[in-house]
Amino acid sequence: MNHIAVRLRDVFFNKRTGRLIYRRKDILKYLFFEKGAIFQVKTNQPDERLGEILYKLERIPKEAHARLDEYIEPNKNLGEVLRTRGVISEDDLAEALSHQIREAVLNVFPFFDAEFDFQPHEGFGAGTVESRVSVPLLIEYGIRRMQPNPLLQAFLARQTPVLGLKTYAYLLTAEERDILDKVNGADPAEVILKTLTMPGEQFWKSLYLFYCLGVVDLPGLGSGAPAADLRERVRPPSAVRPDVPREIAEVLSLRDMLPAMTLYQILDVPKTASEEDIKKAYFALARKFHPDRFDRKAAAEFKGPIDEVFDGINNAYRVLSNKDSRRVYDAKSAPAASQEDVQETYRRADVKFRQGKTLYGQGRYDEAIAYLEEAIRIRRDKGDYFLLLAMCESKIKAFGRKAEQDFLKAIQLEPWNPEGYVGLAMLYKAAGLQTKAVKQLEKALEAEPEHASAREALDELTGGKKRSAKTTLFGIDLFGAKKKRK
Repeated sequence: MNHIAVRLRDVFFNKRTGRLIYRRKDILKYLFFEKGAIFQVKTNQPDERLGEILYKLERIPKEAHARLDEYIEPNKNLGEVLRTRGVISEDDLAEALSHQIREAVLNVFPFFDAEFDFQPHEGFGAGTVESRVSVPLLIEYGIRRMQPNPLLQAFLARQTPVLGLKTYAYLLTAEERDILDKVNGADPAEVILKTLTMPGEQFWKSLYLFYCLGVVDLPGLGSGAPAADLRERVRPPSAVRPDVPREIAEVLSLRDMLPAMTLYQILDVPKTASEEDIKKAYFALARKFHPDRFDRKAAAEFKGPIDEVFDGINNAYRVLSNKDSRRVYDAKSAPAASQEDVQETYRRADVKFRQGKTLYGQGRYDEAIAYLEEAIRIRRDKGDYFLLLAMCESKIKAFGRKAEQDFLKAIQLEPWNPEGYVGLAMLYKAAGLQTKAVKQLEKALEAEPEHASAREALDELTGGKKRSAKTTLFGIDLFGAKKKRK
């Protein structure tokens, strides 16, 4: 399977160090990893080069962008030269590198005909920049924005998925969790699909996401496959040794992940979990990983890892089940920010929002989504962030369901704003869901009875007066004054 998500899975879960070379036609990219973490890319695509990224992010002025050749020094990265000469700050460089990584990697997700070559390296040393980019989030976002591809079914058909690590299950939607509930380790993927009412393309894409996030394993991946596929197949995170029982392999994988996991991740609960939620999660894990549960011979051979995992689970429960110790843990893991820090964080979110808004106005919806997702990761209490994100997503057919979710979030945050209802109504209308569209338009008019475009759209759907061809979709500029009407 020559696809970037499979390669990222391999490098990340196996904590590999080296460079992954990507070739497709005249496109060449080098992705650099240190123990599974991506920290740098080099690309021959002009729009993905660091100088262009810095200019796009408004981190260098037009004059400096026009004179980038003057900052090129032998055996030195452009970013470091710009930083040492005072053109950009260290934070500017870190942000640009993160953006460059995301853009360069996400741009290759649509293609399944590339060539890959991983070249191991002992380590890149002190010059390595700490990455701010999460490989699992790259996988998740990249797969979500992919168009369905028949190669996914060919890759996954006749496989019998089994549950893997839960570490990144939090990235799944409610509908995807329903699919995951059907995975029992006995039914092949094609049988699972028959129990669902969703389109096949959506199922195969979801299963591919599960696999690349390590949420499920496919132990039979190589069975009957061509030799080339056998050479290229990815080792599942839990496949530590071929002779190790499944339950022991899961223990070994979890043991390897423990140092990088928070106590909440160990128990697989959110930070907002109640005491009852924490207790239920603990007892479920205790039943699964208690040393007495394992075969006596296996328990003796792997006593150290089993005890280490069970101690980790017990420690997580001990800390989080006590209000005082949990409060101390939360304070240490997320120290209180000063008012200045909070304001600076909000400023960065607003900059990304404004950049997304500019790209939306230029019709560059994919790029706008990347900026708006970043803004929302920083600040999730802004209805206008979610509203603009939903508007961008509504322009891309593959993001229809996500657009619906984000319109609903915008409405939840700002129920008084009619634009969220109107946007959702237009999304429903485009999907042929007239009843739902009418309901949302009625809610928009409840919020603002004089909302002209909502009234016209409602009249059009219900057989009233026809909508004027000159009427804009939302009737007002979302982030400015109302548009005048004749």
